[in-house]
Parts: sequence; C-alpha cells; structure tokens
Amino acid sequence: MENTKALDVVPQLSQGKILKIMNMVKNKELSVEEALDLAEREKNSEEKEEKQIATWADSLDLPNSSQFNFIVYKYNRYRWQKRILQIDLSTKTIFNIEKGIIKKQFPFPQVKSCAYSEGRRFRINFHGREDYILEAASVDDKNKITHLLCKIIQSNACRGLAEPCCGEPEKCDVIHEGILDLQLETPKSIKWVKHFVQLSERELSLHCIDQRQMETVAPIAKTINLSSGDAVVSEEDGSGTFMLRTKEAKYLFQIPFTVQNNKLEDITKLRNEWMLLIDRYCSLPKAESLTQGNVSEAVCEEAHCLNEGKMEQPICFGLESPTAPEAVTLAHTLQEKRPLVSALGQLPGRTADGKAPPPFPKLSSQPPTSSRTKAFHWEVVPQEKIEKSIWTSCHLGQKTIDVARLHNQFRIQEVVGTHGNEPLPTQQIMLNPKVAHNFNIFLKSFRIKPSQLKEKLYIIHEDSGGLSIEQITALRRYQPTAKDIEMYMSFKGSPSELHLVDQFMLEMCKIPNLCKKLDLLHSIRELPESMAELRPLINQKIRACKQLQDNPRFVAVLEYILAIGNYLNENAGREKAKGFQLSSLAKLSLLRGKERNFTLLHALVEQIFLHEPDLATFSQELTEFKAVSAASIKGLSAEVEVLRRELDSIAECRRLIKPKVIKAGAVESQFYKELKDLIQAYEGDLSQLFRSCQEMKKAYHNILMKFGEAEDRDSEELFAWISTFISDFRRVSAEMIP
Repeated sequence: MENTKALDVVPQLSQGKILKIMNMVKNKELSVEEALDLAEREKNSEEKEEKQIATWADSLDLPNSSQFNFIVYKYNRYRWQKRILQIDLSTKTIFNIEKGIIKKQFPFPQVKSCAYSEGRRFRINFHGREDYILEAASVDDKNKITHLLCKIIQSNACRGLAEPCCGEPEKCDVIHEGILDLQLETPKSIKWVKHFVQLSERELSLHCIDQRQMETVAPIAKTINLSSGDAVVSEEDGSGTFMLRTKEAKYLFQIPFTVQNNKLEDITKLRNEWMLLIDRYCSLPKAESLTQGNVSEAVCEEAHCLNEGKMEQPICFGLESPTAPEAVTLAHTLQEKRPLVSALGQLPGRTADGKAPPPFPKLSSQPPTSSRTKAFHWEVVPQEKIEKSIWTSCHLGQKTIDVARLHNQFRIQEVVGTHGNEPLPTQQIMLNPKVAHNFNIFLKSFRIKPSQLKEKLYIIHEDSGGLSIEQITALRRYQPTAKDIEMYMSFKGSPSELHLVDQFMLEMCKIPNLCKKLDLLHSIRELPESMAELRPLINQKIRACKQLQDNPRFVAVLEYILAIGNYLNENAGREKAKGFQLSSLAKLSLLRGKERNFTLLHALVEQIFLHEPDLATFSQELTEFKAVSAASIKGLSAEVEVLRRELDSIAECRRLIKPKVIKAGAVESQFYKELKDLIQAYEGDLSQLFRSCQEMKKAYHNILMKFGEAEDRDSEELFAWISTFISDFRRVSAEMIP
C-alpha cells in the first residue's frame, strides 16, 4: 500500500529529488512515511499553495471565512494601543485597524518573517517597512496569528519574493540541505523534532517532518531571515549541536545520529559544515544612522520591548544564553548614537556660551528634606531663542511660591508594603533580571500587598476597590511563565526572605487560573468602552447611506455630469457612456478650459445655475458628508466581530474559573453573580450593536448597487470622493455667484 502511494507521489518530482529522498531512506535518516511526507512538500508550489489556503480555516479551528480578525496591542509612543489585526485571504492583505479606521495595510508578499516570545507578544517583519511588535489578546490568538503568518511566509517562499512592493531579488537556489533536529519546548518538556532544513543566500527554511511531535508545541517560523544583519551562529555544548541566534529568536539544532553518521567525528564534521555555510551567508551588521534631533519611533519601541525582557526568550526554545544578543544589539546601537546628545541640546545647567542660566524663582520656605518630589518633564526653550522671547523680560527671580504646598502635593510617597523589601547589596532576585527590573518599577506605584492580590481579582469595578485597567494590563504583561511557576513553587523558604518582586511572583504563581482571571477583568473593562466608541460611528455611516439613497437631487447632478462628459467625449471621438464611477468626481477640477482658472467643475456649476438652479443646494441634504469620519465599514465590521468573540471569551472564562466542586466563599459568590449580570447586560448591548452593524452593511451594499460601484469598494474612498466633491462644488458656486 505504501509503495503504491510512493509511486503516485515520487514520479511528480525531479530525478535528483527522487534520488535524494531515496538515499535518506536508505541511510535511515527518514522512515518511509517521513519520506512520503517530504515528497509531498516538494510538489508543485502553486498546487501546494492553493491547498494550504483552502485548509487554513479548518487547520486553525477558525470560522469558515476569508477574513480573520484579532485583537492586538501595538506599542506606539510609549504606550500600548488597542488595534484590530485583520488577515484577509481574499485580497491577500493584512490590515491594521484602529476604531474602524484602516491605519496601514500590507500585501502578503511584504511579510518577511515572524517570531514570538513566551506569552502573548510576537513580531512581524516586513520588506521595506518597520517591524511590528504586537501583543495578542490571548496565547491562543497569538498561536493562530503566527500560524497564519507562517502559512503566508511559506506561500511567499513558494512564489518567490519578486513583486515590486517587496523590493527584493528573486528567491535564490538552495545551497545546502539536510535533516536536522530542532529543540522545541512544550509546557511540560523539551523535545527534539526532526526537520528538513534548506539553506539559501537569504534564508534558512524549516520543514517539520514529524507532524505528531508538532501537535504538542506551538508553531514556529518556517523561514529564518539571514540577510538582516543580526543572525549569529555559534557552537554549543556537545559535538553535534549549534545555535542560530536572530533578533527575534534562538534556534538550537542538532545533527541526528543515523546509519551514515554514527561516529563522533562524522557528527562534528557535519555540524562544522552547517555552521560554516550559515555563517558565510549571515550579513555583517549595518550601522543605522539617525537624523539629528530625531530618534525614530522604532528604536524607542525596540528599546522598550528589550528592557521588558519579553522578546529574548522564545516559547519554542527554553534556553538561557550567557549574553542576550538583543541586549548586545541595543547597546551597540545606543553607543553608535551617542553623538546625538550634542545635537539635542546643551547640558543642563549651562548655556551655549558657558554662562549660567537665569536665576530660578525665590522660594518662600525650604522644602522638607525627608522625601523627593516628582519631576516636571517640560520642553526647555533653546538658548538662542531666549533673547527674542518673553523670557528675557519676565522677572522670574521675583516670583514667590508656596513651596510647602507644592511639596505636599507632588512629593513621592512611600509605597505601602515595601518597607524592608528594598534590595540589599547581597540580596538575590530569582526572576529574570530584565523582567524583574521593570516589574519592580511597576510595583513601586502598586500600593497593594502580595497577600491582597488574590482578593482584588474578585472585585470587578475599580470604584469598589478593584484594580485599575492600567494595573490589570501590567499584571497581564508580567504574569509568570511555566518556567517561573516551576521555579517559585519549588521554593521552600519563608516568603518574607524574598525580595518584593519575588514575593509578588510567588503569590501570582499560587493563584489558580491567574491568566484567565486577568483576561476576564481586562475584557470586562474594555468591552463597554469599545461598544460606546463604535455605536456613533456605525450610526453615522447608516445616516450617510440613507441620505445618499434618498437624495434625488444628487442623482440629478450626476446626470448633468454624465451629459457634459458624453458631449466632450463624443466630440473627442470616443464612445458615449451610460454611467461613470464616483471616483470620477475627483477629476472634475483637473480638466481645465482655455482659461486656466475655469475647470469642468466650473462648467457643471454654470450649467446647473442656467437650467436648474434649485439643484445647487443638493448638498444641504447631505449633511453627513460635511465632515466624514475616517472609519470604514470594513473596519467597523471587523471591530464588531471581534467584540462578539470577546464576549464569548468572557462567558467561557467565567465557566472555566468557576469552581464546580468546592463551594465558593461570599466574595467569590458575589463576584460570579455580578459577572453573570454583566454578561447578560453586555449581550443585550452587543446584540443591538450587531443589528446596527448589519443594517449599516446592507445600506452600504444598496449604495454600491445604486451607483454601479464594485462590491469590494471601500467606504472610506467612496465617502471621501463625495465629501470632497460637495466641498469643491460649494467653493466654486461661491466664486461664480457672489
């Protein structure tokens, strides 16, 4: 039976590939089943791509749809902003949506690679664009997103990255290939999974052969980019292992023992061969220059994420490195950019000519010396602008201020419960140093003792004593990993001996279903706010569609445009048209007459005033187009769909965390009762919002049908054309009719 299947599959390959696979079986590098699976992977790339796209939804347990919407959080300007990441298979585009507005869109060929760390965070690398560092709403969502991205990357590899939008050369030939074991981490153990690895000039491609092992681990990037300048290969302990480090992840490979390679010197030779070839195609790092006085947002984002220690420990590879490559890269980048300090301004306390600055205001009394105050991070006027400004004439030194009151309001207060827990010179912290540093900064403003945390998670509303949305967000970011839980639960000493960071981590490890409880509280706080933001935007789109649908005077204006356009085209030797797309409205002001200031739009206004002057006020019935919001119907529909899934997730979390055997206490019982009432209230509000969304989509579909527009026409474009036309029509009317 297996031979018959082999005859069906292998003859479709080239003779060289058939011989290569047969030799692998002969040397017992692959079993017959693994060889057949590898042969399937070597089939025609186009057929393979079509089959993969058709089975995406089934393999990911997602709805049978061509669009997949996920809540993500993007780090932007020193804070995490909620976005919708939409992966649209029909248009082969990834959309970044915020409050219904399509902020960015990336064609599939622009996706270069993806990587992720333990927890919710992941990174998408694009050709010719800045990388995206995102945080998914849940680990399950992150796995689905990365799985879809890996399929996209694999599809790009099959087609070759030669499209103009990528700006990349065509895919290079395979330089070296073979079977390698890749170390992957599961929640319970570490496994070596067999992969077929192919090396080209720009990348290292991974194809898992043992699919049964892959079912128990999270998906990994199928392509490792070697041309970005940050890939480093190094020898590891053991004669047959080596490590490949990139900016996003660490990959530990091992040369497998086979009949052909059963001696130590053979294993070492193969390992050195792989390392030599990979190292040859790892580009040297390129120093990135910064414009004077302008630090890019990407560098700030990178520094923030590296400081949090979230991108250096991928979930797939639970290996500690003596020196994190990310930290080295960041230090090297900051070292290069040190001359930027001189371009940003003079050092505090001195002006450009070396003189002391003007005196500070007099103080009415000396401030208490027992505590410090908060700093006011203002923007200082440059010295060269002082002389011609108000600051030279202001008598700043004569102003008297009440220092005691200022100090009372803005002093830095001691954090409750931190006394005796400041790090001693010899006190060791169990947690990862980078994560511990940032977690400790958060805890200084977190006025809750470790023993109170569990109780706070059973209070839904902040005004009732619960956690704030900022505190919930931070705790979700710093919740312990599987390794942290194992480490802290093995601690046998007294919690009071630990640093405050470790005390909180130990307490968090003891709380059952911590991740689900934090997700639950976070969703409960965000859901009503999101619905309140979407409701007016959806209603505005409905009103705009109704105004277009019920405005015969706007249709009459379009008829005038059609008549004028047909007259011109007929005299130009072109055929008459029965209709035109609304995108043509933007071209009316571009066609000029013999007088440079007279356009086709002027001719339209002139004809209307001559024959039907009443039509000139058609815009008064299109009030919703005076200031059209940037939100699109596509984006708003995605937002509503995500909210429905979020409410389902809340109900599922409640079901999972509610005890089934042990009787809940009074606080817990009250929590579950309030949660049930909230879910019912949210279901009613969301049901109404969903009906409004369906009404909006139907109304817009009718508009597209009425004006003969394409079914996939984005509402943001369509409404912008109409809004601009109305504005220009009014302007020209005012010019021609004083």
